[in-house]
Amino acid sequence: MREIVLDTETTGLDSNNGDRIVEIGVIELENHLQTGNYFHYYLNPEKHSDLQALKIHGLNSDFLKDKPKFIDIADQFINFISDSKIIIHNAPFDLGFINSELRKCNKVELDNVIIDTLLLAKKMFVGQSVSLNSLCRKFNIDISDREIHGALKDAKLLSHVYLELIGGKQTKLDFTNELNITNLDNEHIILNINDLYKNNKVRTKKNIFLNKDDNELHRRTIEEIPNSIWKKLKS
Repeated sequence: MREIVLDTETTGLDSNNGDRIVEIGVIELENHLQTGNYFHYYLNPEKHSDLQALKIHGLNSDFLKDKPKFIDIADQFINFISDSKIIIHNAPFDLGFINSELRKCNKVELDNVIIDTLLLAKKMFVGQSVSLNSLCRKFNIDISDREIHGALKDAKLLSHVYLELIGGKQTKLDFTNELNITNLDNEHIILNINDLYKNNKVRTKKNIFLNKDDNELHRRTIEEIPNSIWKKLKS
């Protein structure tokens, strides 16, 4: 079963008010595990990021000015996504931006099945913080190198979180065929995991780390950004 995990970084918070995508990261899963295939681009949004967004991703206009525009990679993106189930943390945000960009390219909006891990986590950890950072800490997934956000890196982290949310590696690989799919608000689709966890024993925590290549690639990218806000904040 093919799934993909998607994350974006943006110029701001409102796709309906002109904000654009500056980075998109998508990784492929087969039976819930990473295959090594991925889709990743930094994008020229043709506008400046606001200060709060820059503090999150550090991708300034000098770095992005020679990068492709979304329209340049739209067909590649659509082909990579195909009809696969899409895993997103806080799906309305990323989908809002993706569909906004697709409309600008005169492309059809995504109609894939979406699993929103934010909603999954809220069902599991009622009343607790369920940000990506918080979930990584709960599942002992290493985020020591996540000083700033990166779409590809965060998609890889989310894939580990998703695996934990659906029961860990010991979960039967075909479990999704045995669970109910619940349609929430006719907009977001999540897995009903109540039965899956009802009789589960507490699992032994384990440390999960991104590999050295992922961390090094992320570090080098940040070092290449001219006049990086992160360098200024550290100085």
